[in-house]
Amino acid sequence: MRTFLPGIVGALALAGCGNRAELKLAPDQTPPPIPYGREVQPGADDLLKPPAQAAPARNVEPRRRSQDREDDPFDLPPEG
Repeated sequence: MRTFLPGIVGALALAGCGNRAELKLAPDQTPPPIPYGREVQPGADDLLKPPAQAAPARNVEPRRRSQDREDDPFDLPPEG
């Protein structure tokens, strides 16, 4: 128990020290190649933004009150 507690405290201390700053390349790194079909190198924020296919917008309006459902022709009883 005595060796377990300092490990937990250390892990919590490391987890709480995150920094939110602009992403930059290290001095010895080169940027990734320009994607095919683009003329401008995208920035770090552009590369981190998920495309629309990865996070589609919800286009279904949720039901606000109890409503009768329409008959579903594919809701068939099990065969047997």
